[in-house]
Amino acid sequence: MRHTLSTLAVFTCLGTAAPALAEKPLEPIEIGDGVTLDPILDVRLRVETADQSTFPEDASSITVRTRAGAQIKSNGFSFLAEGEGTFQIDDDYNDTIPSNGVEPFPVIADPESFELNRIQVGYKGDNFGATIGRQRIILDDARFVGNVGWRQNEQTFDAARASASLGPVTIDQTYAISQRTIFGSDSPNSSFDGDFLFTNVALPLDKVKIVGFRYEYDYDDRVAFSSETYGGTASASLPAGPVKIGLKGSYATQSDTGANPTDYSADYYLVEGSVTFAGFTLRGQHEVLGSDDGIQAFQTPLATAHKFNGYADLFLVTPATGLQDTNVRISKKFKFKGLPSGVNVQLTYHDFQSDFGDLDYGTEIDAVVSFKVGDIALLAKYGDYDTDGFGPDTTRFTIQAGISF
Repeated sequence: MRHTLSTLAVFTCLGTAAPALAEKPLEPIEIGDGVTLDPILDVRLRVETADQSTFPEDASSITVRTRAGAQIKSNGFSFLAEGEGTFQIDDDYNDTIPSNGVEPFPVIADPESFELNRIQVGYKGDNFGATIGRQRIILDDARFVGNVGWRQNEQTFDAARASASLGPVTIDQTYAISQRTIFGSDSPNSSFDGDFLFTNVALPLDKVKIVGFRYEYDYDDRVAFSSETYGGTASASLPAGPVKIGLKGSYATQSDTGANPTDYSADYYLVEGSVTFAGFTLRGQHEVLGSDDGIQAFQTPLATAHKFNGYADLFLVTPATGLQDTNVRISKKFKFKGLPSGVNVQLTYHDFQSDFGDLDYGTEIDAVVSFKVGDIALLAKYGDYDTDGFGPDTTRFTIQAGISF
């Protein structure tokens, strides 16, 4: 209500007709003929712990992340500006900032940070759209390019992006000059510059979707991650009476480019099948990030990697010997009186091995419970990695509450 009243007061003082008020605070407000102002507010409180066998003390963090801004829209054109701040309440953890000195804690990559998260201009028509500026980019399921939305500080890009539909085919093309990382405004790794090209071509059919992609990362300084990747994904959803069957397959090949000092070539592939029945979904998956004879492995430096290979975060960077992740997941949404959104429960088991050298890395059990109470989203997440020789035993636990308009 405060937002609505302050807007009304500004227009009254200017001697201008007051805009049509939104029914609720932070809904789009009409400020002129065909011009709307859409406020942005996103607040997330998080408590996270990390226990690793190689550190003398467990890490614990309490942080609050706030994003605030607004978007103005008119006749297909838009302008958006958004600031982001992460505040530390409990800082008994290694937040990755080197100036903090050597700490006896595991890493929790949520440093205190205050920055301009997004500032962009855009246009969206019936069959064409474009955005220029600092922006959020999530391609497909974020396996190769994402916003790392799990961490408090979001990954964004200084980029120009355009998409167009030609019949059933959608072409999405991005050129970026900077990767704005999750490590925060005070980090020497707050951004990595270079030339980044993302191309996606999607063809949705009746029950099948086919996507072809090309990603090129030519870093100025982070040259060990300069690479060129070509590949494609096909996914299908097949109803069979009371059962729904999901199938997915993906293949890509990656090689060095730019100033990367390592000459390598590695493949990626994924096979996945799922069955949904009576509200339960059982999914089996085998994902391989290949290795070139142990010299270098398939890397995904722009991905939302936390989403894929275990919530304990042991494999955010692929080991040189590659990674095979064989996992099984069961999930279910439970209905409860008084909780219209229901309660989502997910349990996953991972078995990790190398692609080269026949090494057993370890196993992991992950669990998530999430639900909403009114507009507040609540979540608890657990990841427990049991090493077989790669990395330390690691347990991470997070509870968080967030509200977003």
